[in-house]
Amino acid sequence: MQKESRKVREFRRREQEILDTALRLFLEQGEDSVTVEMIADEVGIGKGTIYKHFKSKAEIYLRLMLDYERDLATLLHSETIERDKEALSRQYFAFRMSDPDRYRLFDRLEEKVVKSSQMPEMIDQLHHIRASNFNHLTGVIQERIDEGKLEDVPAYFHYCAAWALVHGAMAMYHSPFWQEVIEDKEGYMRFLTDIGVRMGNKSKRKKDSEPAEQAG
Repeated sequence: MQKESRKVREFRRREQEILDTALRLFLEQGEDSVTVEMIADEVGIGKGTIYKHFKSKAEIYLRLMLDYERDLATLLHSETIERDKEALSRQYFAFRMSDPDRYRLFDRLEEKVVKSSQMPEMIDQLHHIRASNFNHLTGVIQERIDEGKLEDVPAYFHYCAAWALVHGAMAMYHSPFWQEVIEDKEGYMRFLTDIGVRMGNKSKRKKDSEPAEQAG
């Protein structure tokens, strides 16, 4: 029994090594330029060993995306968020915007696998995890709306606005034009995170509207 357990642990360790190596190569060289043979060579194993873990490169793509969404799910259910719901916004933006290159890669990979209709079961699994994350997030947002902390609009408005901010920020980050304009990219991301944290804050909007009401 102990020998089998070691075998399972070694299998999982090797699988994670393949995933980590594939991610690094995709980021460095572009996913279209990276072959299964290249991943195998970097790990120091034969190509056949890769196929013991993954049926295709598309499955590697989806495993990376699934792990990314699972990491977000773990964050959303963490003790930090459970204790302090106000920490949700900052944690969410920090997670999504901390690695712009990985965010952009996964955005491209999803478009590839969805368009090619590859691995439909894994795509369904990805969407299921996303739906669960969405439901959890909107539940926490609704609690803050009920407490009078956020504007009283459908909870998904807040979530979709956050997604739009992140997606737009990633597009600008990688735009050739904005690459030249935004000299301090780290500072820019921190600035946008601060905006995201305040976005939809009821007390902030109330304060901003008071001068206009008094002037009227």
